[in-house]
Amino acid sequence: MSKDFLFPYDNIRRIQADMLADVSEAVGSGKNMIAHAPTGLGKTAASIGPALKYALDNDLTVFFLTSRHTQHLIAIETLTEIKKKHGIDLNVADIIGKRWMCAMEGVQLLSSKDFSEYCKSMREEGKCEFYSRTRKGNSPTPEAKKTLAEIKETNSWKTESMIELCKQNKLCPYEMAMMLAAEANVVIADYFYIFDSGIRDTFMRKTSNDLSKSIIIVDEGHNLPSRIRDLATAKLSSFILKNAIKEAKKYGYKETVADISQLQDIMNRLGDGLKTYGEKLVKKEEFMAAANRIKDYDQLVADLAFIGDAIREQQRKSYVGSLSFFLELWPGTDHGKTRILKMSQFKNQPQLTLTYRCLDPSVFTKEIIENAHSTIIMSGTLNPTSMYKDLLGFPEDTIERTYDSPFFEQNKLTIIVPETTTKFSQRNDMQFRRIAEISSEIVNNVPGNSAVFFPSYGLRDQVYRHFYDMCAKTTFLEQPGMTKEEKGDFLERFKGYQKTGAVLLGASTGSYGEGIDLPGDFLKAVVVVGLPLEHPDLETKELIRYFDTKFSKGWDYGYIFPAFNRTMQNAGRCIRSEEDRGVVVFLDERYLWPMYRRCFNQEEDIKVSRHYKELIEEFFDPKQRKLI
Repeated sequence: MSKDFLFPYDNIRRIQADMLADVSEAVGSGKNMIAHAPTGLGKTAASIGPALKYALDNDLTVFFLTSRHTQHLIAIETLTEIKKKHGIDLNVADIIGKRWMCAMEGVQLLSSKDFSEYCKSMREEGKCEFYSRTRKGNSPTPEAKKTLAEIKETNSWKTESMIELCKQNKLCPYEMAMMLAAEANVVIADYFYIFDSGIRDTFMRKTSNDLSKSIIIVDEGHNLPSRIRDLATAKLSSFILKNAIKEAKKYGYKETVADISQLQDIMNRLGDGLKTYGEKLVKKEEFMAAANRIKDYDQLVADLAFIGDAIREQQRKSYVGSLSFFLELWPGTDHGKTRILKMSQFKNQPQLTLTYRCLDPSVFTKEIIENAHSTIIMSGTLNPTSMYKDLLGFPEDTIERTYDSPFFEQNKLTIIVPETTTKFSQRNDMQFRRIAEISSEIVNNVPGNSAVFFPSYGLRDQVYRHFYDMCAKTTFLEQPGMTKEEKGDFLERFKGYQKTGAVLLGASTGSYGEGIDLPGDFLKAVVVVGLPLEHPDLETKELIRYFDTKFSKGWDYGYIFPAFNRTMQNAGRCIRSEEDRGVVVFLDERYLWPMYRRCFNQEEDIKVSRHYKELIEEFFDPKQRKLI
């Protein structure tokens, strides 16, 4: 059986066999699949193996798409084991964003648009030694061929290994990755390599790949709708305008300074009357009519683009170029889009931001799904699968699967404690104190580390004022805006308390509410405080309106289900393997309301109790533990 599916390990887990068969059926029939696959099922091996088997037999390429670095590593480990176990000849390309692969120092600080223009000019003018040593016309240089052979021979598939090797040989890591991808059976990459049309077209051309001969596997698929919406959104801020004026002055473009100053005036007039964090809808024609009074709109865009390119010849980054890019996109369609002007604070100064926001991800994903051989999206939080089918534009014959958790029920205690709420109308200091009391009682009774997730950092800080004196354990406060290094150090210090126990207090949408693995004794309990339902801003209201018109499910698709999936992502940090034992507590009375209760897995044993201390003590008491 393992050879039929190219399964990499000796034992197939419970329920994993079902997913192996379903993926094999989907790719074999050229259909698509949406898989709600809970943590611990082993979805990477269950998807890559069958997809690769079909791809090798039918000359297709597998694209494994994920935004998480840990999932890149898991995919590479899985493919390494497949090659070893089944003795097959296998080529793999592991690719991250071009900017992050660049061997030149400092370019990571540029925006994607600025980096793209800077990279293009450096290549065309022959100023990039890394590129010149890698390609001669359309062919690899002898140095590049030698390094490619070394990568294949040593299976140095990890991006980090390949980048380091390229730097040593003064080669361009991105171009080398493209050469590897042209021969690869499996390409591991970020979503945008397939779902951003501009990047996809370049990528497919450079690697001689064809969408119709591709099997696309999207990991953590619950993130795909929001990622696509972000990719297809353009923003213009008063910060960009201010710096574009400074830039034009610096290089002596007086007419450009005057043009941008008038655009700044237009933004300010549109924002008249907006208070801090106020917002309003803006019509496309309203902004364009005002801009046309400066000069013909198309001419204005062309002039700014020309000046932006000229500035990039003097420096790597251009705010004028960023402005022209926004103006070029603004006349686009209104279908599945909205246009919002918002007043906020930036560095203690008022800032206006004009956003051309994508609402409907299917406008961009439907074409990919229709043209690929098969598209499979999977995640531990894809409930309901029908919502993702609608949002992403999957066809009617798409295979939808919801798999049971492979974990033994005895290893997990799930409790709803209906004693408090974070509902906006009921937020007060007495409520914050009660949340602190219950949360501290829970974590004080857990023998090990716990994490408590809040709807926002602000609410977390209100509760923490009381929690600090009530909690008997060391407390770790997650901070917004932490660097990658700071996040890693923070997590390692927290894990170091696995014996004595500590508490991580974070936000549901923060760095630790999703995408981290704390298996075994690193995390024994998660408390999800409230529901991460933000007060509906204008964008959320537009989402609700749009999805109500299109699917008659505006509140579900635009507000409730996305928030509840964040809740389930938080809860999923606790139980990460079959051996783990842990407690998950949902602390809010609204979890019993029908509109939210229906979002839980109806098969799961969820206790509703105010006697949470006794339940937790009994769960962790070795004398009470049931034999498995």
